[in-house]
Amino acid sequence: MPAPFSETFPETPAATAALAVATRFCPPALLNHSIRAYLWGAGYARAHGIGFDDELYYVSSLLHDIGLTETFDSHAVPFEEAGGRLAWVFGMAAGWSPERSARAEEIVVVHMRDPVAASEDPESHLLQVATSWDVSGQRPGEFPADARAAVLARHPRLGFGAEFIAAFEEQTRRKPGCAAACSVTEGIGARIAANPLDA
Repeated sequence: MPAPFSETFPETPAATAALAVATRFCPPALLNHSIRAYLWGAGYARAHGIGFDDELYYVSSLLHDIGLTETFDSHAVPFEEAGGRLAWVFGMAAGWSPERSARAEEIVVVHMRDPVAASEDPESHLLQVATSWDVSGQRPGEFPADARAAVLARHPRLGFGAEFIAAFEEQTRRKPGCAAACSVTEGIGARIAANPLDA
């Protein structure tokens, strides 16, 4: 079994395709964030003995913010819902069942919703933990200094914090009732600025 925060990825056709999609459409900082989200979540799961579907979690991690990109941003639909629908389309095109494709959609949407327990939905729980850590520095004690250094060396932040808050502020301007707007109202900008990953 790999170490908790080791650089290992699923090797399936769907995983390879998800990386290709994210690489093409996500700017470099957002792509690295998506890869880090997988690594943080998978490492957290191994450290806590949480069983999860590795391929499903990887694909969902790679696509979870694709609704923020220029190509897939929706002027009417919250970014996580737009990204979730794309994840469903991706899953179907990859030959997944409708049920598995719907799980990818659910995970992408739920990462912007109220916290869920690992016992209830492990993949959504992992994506929530991983993205809240990578975006705004929550649960720093779960991510040891050596793991932080190793992940950031391979997948640097590239000004991610500033780029991300700008994207959320733009979502807020166009979709004032969305989850991103609530995050801005609740002070996510200050939390992003204080993220220990940018120290």
